[in-house]
Amino acid sequence: MYSGALQQAATIIRRGGVVAYATEYCFGLGCDPFNRAAVIKLLRLKRRLMSKGLILIAADVKQLAPYVAEIPPQVLATWPGPHTWLLEPKTGTPRWITGSNMRIAVRITAHPQAAALCRAARMAIISTSANRAGEAPARSHHEVRRRFGKSVDYVVPGMVGGAPAPTPIRDAATGELVRPG
Repeated sequence: MYSGALQQAATIIRRGGVVAYATEYCFGLGCDPFNRAAVIKLLRLKRRLMSKGLILIAADVKQLAPYVAEIPPQVLATWPGPHTWLLEPKTGTPRWITGSNMRIAVRITAHPQAAALCRAARMAIISTSANRAGEAPARSHHEVRRRFGKSVDYVVPGMVGGAPAPTPIRDAATGELVRPG
């Protein structure tokens, strides 16, 4: 499944670049969460405020270990899958990920290509919709290229999943639905 493209995208992520890739609902923009310059570049591309925070996706629980200390059983029961949860971040988690929020948004993705990208990169990655603030998310790699041109370092060809809407976001501590799916 586009293994050469995934390896190239993973290398670009590890070197501080921003890539676009298919997710459950739309194309996402991603980068290394610990690379501040990469995250700033991504935020500028989206015209998104840092205070809003960002979602991390991973291929497995181990990839979330640098960011969260504990994952409750009710959260684990929904993964892998299209469920994003707000969890308590580990001390030292960069503010450019959490923004002004007290929690960090994370998901173990069930989208085959997005999970394969996380495995190839050997890390959880930022995952935010490929669009500028106020626009609809891009749903194809052609649409990402049309909107962002060469300002995105690499676009992985692929197909989005069948989700009818962005993943719901729920607070694991309170059970509150923060963003409906």
